Amino acid sequence: MKSRIHPVSRPVVFRDRAADVAFLTRSTADSDERVAWEDGNTYPVIDVETSSASHPFYTGGRQVLDTAGRVEQFRRRYGTGEASRS
Repeated sequence: MKSRIHPVSRPVVFRDRAADVAFLTRSTADSDERVAWEDGNTYPVIDVETSSASHPFYTGGRQVLDTAGRVEQFRRRYGTGEASRS
């Protein structure tokens, strides 16, 4: 690998506003705002609107589509297709 082409990775706190949750992880993003973390150190903090704590896909709040009902509605409207083949 070439040296000095990769960005610097550092510990950063991502704070989810919607779920009121914070995550300490490594990132190349930086911020001027700092926050004191549970271990006593201060880290840059980045506020995000959505994370795994508040996204419907991860929380199970996603909407389930009724595909069986849509297929039946299509068959009622247009038939099963077998009569048009003969």
